Amino acid sequence: MDRLSNTVRPYAWGSTTLIPALLGVAPTGEPQAEMWMGAHPGAPSRITRTGAAAEVPNTPSATPVEQTLTDVIAADPAGELGQAAVEKFGPRLPFLLKLLAAGVPLSLQVHPDLAQAQQGYADEERRSVPIDVPHRVYKDANHKPELICALTPFDGLCGFRRPAEAAEAMEALGVDSLKPYADLLRAHPEEAALREVLTAILTADPAQMAETVTAVAAAAERIGGIYAPYARVAHHFPGDAGVVAALLLNYVQLQPGEALFLDAGVPHAYFGGLGVEIMANSDNVLRCGLTPKHIDVPELLRIVRFEATEPGILRPEASPSGEELYETPVDEFRLSRFDLSPGAAPVDLTATTPQILLCTAGAPKAGELGLGPGESVFVPAGEKAEVSGTGTLFRATVMA
Repeated sequence: MDRLSNTVRPYAWGSTTLIPALLGVAPTGEPQAEMWMGAHPGAPSRITRTGAAAEVPNTPSATPVEQTLTDVIAADPAGELGQAAVEKFGPRLPFLLKLLAAGVPLSLQVHPDLAQAQQGYADEERRSVPIDVPHRVYKDANHKPELICALTPFDGLCGFRRPAEAAEAMEALGVDSLKPYADLLRAHPEEAALREVLTAILTADPAQMAETVTAVAAAAERIGGIYAPYARVAHHFPGDAGVVAALLLNYVQLQPGEALFLDAGVPHAYFGGLGVEIMANSDNVLRCGLTPKHIDVPELLRIVRFEATEPGILRPEASPSGEELYETPVDEFRLSRFDLSPGAAPVDLTATTPQILLCTAGAPKAGELGLGPGESVFVPAGEKAEVSGTGTLFRATVMA
């Protein structure tokens, strides 16, 4: 197995303290939003191998060579990922694992399903939309289901409320300019009501919407309680229509160990906290608000699933081996957790699929490699993988 050297992404919404606290290092004062573990081309992990495994031309066999995990997998997909995973997902690691640390709210967003992503990507490629321009929507042709597991108290939004509940939330604020939205929510069947109101919010006159958001923020601040999170969001995004759109969604609070699964078309946003996030290896995001970035309203409305859903907080299912699995309906990733106790027998994790093991507490060992919080290893398919010691390990792999 290979120890991973990972990149921390300094997105503006990132916490300045949560990742440094986990790693046991001093904060730099700059936001540290996400640590990426995997083979995404945007920030692939790096490993160091010695000898023939490095496969670098004109390099002595005994010389340690640092390479990206992307290049290592590309050199031998079947050897690193296993033949079954390559046949099912292609010659790339199908998931991306992250530590996510939100200091301020992330954008309100949705992700496409596989068919939508393939269609959208092909359309933008056909129209020669450059991949790096701000209005480009589809960065790749893959879907992006994701799972977030809380390491600290963690809150955010997940899925639409029932229209009547959203109407009640708006009416309770006592803001006159919200009344037309509440009336629409009560006047139509669920799908039509949610679609019509979200469309109206996102296409409203910006100046009028800014006044509404100011009034919503003041009312939420005055009332407090369950409205306090919306006041906090409005503080970070004054005048943003996403503040009003957020009233359509379920507010969720996770305790450490609890998780949320976000499927295609489900609007969501993370507000604050530290978590382990895993997703299909994609960068496709359609934003609904709480952002200065481009919002493609027609495409967004094509992707959103306009149906009320319960957030469905996940708690892991324990097995006799001690593995605690977070069940999801996708094959691109499988996330589980091990709480290793002092004196317990080593646990054999050898598998025919690729794995990333991430330590979040204690000082466990993966093979001969000692791990501290925030450290991780890549285990190629079929390689012996035994974990021992004391601490908490997350295991990321696939269903192949």
